Amino acid sequence: MSKILLVEDDAELTAMIAEWLSFERHMVEIVHNGRDATDRLRNCHYDIIILDWSLPDANGLEICRSYRSEQGTTPIIMLTGRGSITDKEAGLDSGADDYLTKPFNMKELSARIRALLRRATAQPSNVLKAGELTVDPGKYKVLKSGVEIQLLPREFALLEFFMRHPDEVFSAEALLQRVWHSESEATSDALRTCIKRLRQKIDASEDDSIIQTIPRVGYRLKT
Repeated sequence: MSKILLVEDDAELTAMIAEWLSFERHMVEIVHNGRDATDRLRNCHYDIIILDWSLPDANGLEICRSYRSEQGTTPIIMLTGRGSITDKEAGLDSGADDYLTKPFNMKELSARIRALLRRATAQPSNVLKAGELTVDPGKYKVLKSGVEIQLLPREFALLEFFMRHPDEVFSAEALLQRVWHSESEATSDALRTCIKRLRQKIDASEDDSIIQTIPRVGYRLKT
């Protein structure tokens, strides 16, 4: 499960994309104008940004350039009805990582998202591995030593996030921003409860968890 910001003013297309990506178990947050998009990009964290070129109050190119100038690193897929080589060049030069011309097939959008996620985490495939654990986001499956483990959606999302960022330390606040919905009122207690349940399902013992607690700092998945 990836956290995706969709910036698109076409209500029908927005609904189609959101339904498709939600079916593929992504968490999709939607805004319809440049002002709200800029606010979200400054205050929230996402795994992928899907950005329309033409918005009612802004130009997607300028939003992209501004985000990159502020050191934003999240992969961006630019959506547009413009299909010329010059337009594609302008989109990519503005800081977009990929460019999708309308109309497009939803399966192609999904494939491009998977490719960008692999690139962002330097994973050779969509299947994530750490020690005895294997996570296949596409099949929504977790295996431990070849045996399938049943996880709740939030547990799965948290484990997938950790496995996409092995050995990186994240504070409780950062994990809530990256794994929970931006408008969620979840607290550090909810995170601790989720991690406790997850450890009970994936660890060999309580004393040797793959998800380490770093006192007064946060958590990390050790490889």
